[in-house]
Amino acid sequence: MSDEASRPPALDLDSDLDLRLVRYFTVVAEHLNFARAAAALHIAQPSLSRQIQRLEDALGVRLLERTTQGSSLTAAGAAFLPRAQELLHSAHRAVHTARAAAPPHTVTVGYVEDLVITPAVRDLRCRRPDAHVRTRHLDWNETGALPDGRVDMLVARTPLPIPTDDLRVTTLYDEPRSLLVPASHRLAERESVRPEDFTDEPLVACAGMAAVWTGFWRLEPRPDGSPAPLGPMLVDTFEDKLEVVADGRAVALVPANDRRCALRDDLATVPVEGIEPCQVVVATRADDRSPLVADFRESATRFLVQEKMAHS
Repeated sequence: MSDEASRPPALDLDSDLDLRLVRYFTVVAEHLNFARAAAALHIAQPSLSRQIQRLEDALGVRLLERTTQGSSLTAAGAAFLPRAQELLHSAHRAVHTARAAAPPHTVTVGYVEDLVITPAVRDLRCRRPDAHVRTRHLDWNETGALPDGRVDMLVARTPLPIPTDDLRVTTLYDEPRSLLVPASHRLAERESVRPEDFTDEPLVACAGMAAVWTGFWRLEPRPDGSPAPLGPMLVDTFEDKLEVVADGRAVALVPANDRRCALRDDLATVPVEGIEPCQVVVATRADDRSPLVADFRESATRFLVQEKMAHS
């Protein structure tokens, strides 16, 4: 084999190097144990392993050697680690530099998945015409944008898949949970169901989510301590979840008011009795004293609740 053929593929420098993957690597390198690193990052261990593999594939080198006792850095990993730490530090400084240069009355409101925040944002803009109020839509696995400082407020459903110790969380309203099934499913025509009605049904699991989030949406563990039956595959997006359920391979628990489920006539939702609801909340960083943040919280508690009550 020629030297040219034996070289790993070169990283395309025109493509983005995912800083999230770089951060995951530095945490694994710190702990040299995937289980402890996953716990520190609040993600599932299999998902962390896949993300590290993605980084290694992008770089074209192996960064970590995995053993039954733990992990160790390869020569490439040891060489990459200080540069990775410098890269993350530089990115952190860049964010703070940009924020310091921004107008003093600028805030970003994050909102997750199908939730609508327009009434509260409109009210805030009317009350504070001098402010620049931006919005940012987030996927279900991007709520880390709040503690990371990419958004200043977050409207999302509980349980939040991020630590809440340093957050201020205000509940807007309770939202029941429903069972999502194929339209041809045996339970599709029921007015309501209880957990024992679908105890043997495989439930969709989502890749990379914190255990508290996964357990809540899979009713896991069950009262006898057993795990919920696992569906045939992990999914990365809500749309993938809909597809797996529509194909008859699993069922899922979803927020009762999630309007995306109603867009498909091959799916049905059935209210579930006997389980606690999720909650729609507005979360902010606990140490954020910005008057705009307080004003948005007030707008949200007035207008988002009223908006939901009008449509319930």
